[in-house]
Amino acid sequence: MHGDDHVNPAVRWTHGPLIWAVSATVGAAGGWLAAAAVPGVLDDQGRAIVPLWLVAPFAALLASIALMPFISERIWHRHFPDFSFGLGAFVAMYMLRAFGMADPAGHGTVGGHAVMHAAIEYYSFVALVCGLYVVSGGILVDIKGKATPFFNAAILAFGAVFANVVGTTGASMLLLRPFMRANEGRLRPIHIVLFIMIVSNCGGLLTPIGDPPLYLGFLKGVPFVWTTVNLWNEWLLVVGCLLAIFIAIDWRIGESPAAAAPSSFSVRVSGATGLVALALMIAGVFIDPVLKMQFGIEGIPVGATFQLAVAGASYWLAKRDILERNQFSFFPVKEVSLLFLGIFLTMIPALGYLAANGQKMGVDSPTAFYFYTGALSAVLDNAPTYVNFLQIAIGPVAIDRTSIDAMLAGPSGPATLAAISSGAVFFGAITYIGNGPNFMVRTIASSAGVRMPGFFGYLLLAIALLLPILVVNWFVNIR
Repeated sequence: MHGDDHVNPAVRWTHGPLIWAVSATVGAAGGWLAAAAVPGVLDDQGRAIVPLWLVAPFAALLASIALMPFISERIWHRHFPDFSFGLGAFVAMYMLRAFGMADPAGHGTVGGHAVMHAAIEYYSFVALVCGLYVVSGGILVDIKGKATPFFNAAILAFGAVFANVVGTTGASMLLLRPFMRANEGRLRPIHIVLFIMIVSNCGGLLTPIGDPPLYLGFLKGVPFVWTTVNLWNEWLLVVGCLLAIFIAIDWRIGESPAAAAPSSFSVRVSGATGLVALALMIAGVFIDPVLKMQFGIEGIPVGATFQLAVAGASYWLAKRDILERNQFSFFPVKEVSLLFLGIFLTMIPALGYLAANGQKMGVDSPTAFYFYTGALSAVLDNAPTYVNFLQIAIGPVAIDRTSIDAMLAGPSGPATLAAISSGAVFFGAITYIGNGPNFMVRTIASSAGVRMPGFFGYLLLAIALLLPILVVNWFVNIR
């Protein structure tokens, strides 16, 4: 049971938003005063110079996510929106007050332009991640069979492939619950940890649909099939090694002491409305690219709005018995959407500082791009991190099909793009906040009674299990 689950819903949702508003107001007031005390500075091209100290709110929010559950899990579950809203409002108000509503040069990475850009990206993120969660709640995947290591590995392998069709979020939401049901009585936190690494992250390397960074690359001009043609070997190595580790660990866990599982294998999928909604959600991914390419319309999240409408209709039309069997709850949506609002706002200065100073970091080889992109993707959202390092690789020109083709025509261009792509996707599994589905999977598993490791516990497991594989991948495919 979550820390606020026992509170009367009427009390929780009337007092909750009021306290969140107070937190946001206090944070915004702090940002206003900070901007008055430390005014914004523009460079000779009219772009805002991001002060390094402004990264502190982002670091504070990360520290809160990591430490507060250990200090007081009850307080954290009740008040994590206050941390998110307060710190996010501080940064947003500082940007608006210090640099104005618009960058004089018209292409800024901070100020009003950056706040609006972050808001649109957040809106699109919530529409896809939370929308897929809601839609999948109306789809019941019932997998029958004895939960042997190879049976479980087959589910994860299918998820790694399926993620490239419906995205890592879609594959995670559809397969997590049947995976947990199949292992009832023997389910361990390590099962979910490896599920996150394989299905929610590393599996989505092969297509732009698979993971948000690759989708942004596709929107910028990377050919749709480029990742499939050029990254299949990295996908096979990393996913194959993780599956081997999973089989070895699952073998040691042994069989469930519960009643004997069915000896025959079968899969049954229910929820026709949810399946139609899932197809529409995936179709929604292509609405904005079509509007941009065919009509020149961009900057308006039409696709995201369509996806939210589909998710709402799907929930309204879903069969109640399917929702009950899936133990559907809106708490994961609440936690992810409210917490990531603060993450998207507070990481504006971090990304702005990276964009301004990235070329000074000595990122000039595939190895450097792989590890720098990876390290920052683990703690920043991996999609904007991907775009920032792609900009560094291309240089001081706009990212479009022409500049990307020019980069790929160079001697190190394909290796550089491969390093940025795999670094963003693979290292997104290092922490719970590296990729959108990670936090949602953790929340769903916790709601089902799985004692998931905290922020640092998961990080240590990722360092022990995943990082050596990513180093091997560098040695074999990138070095």
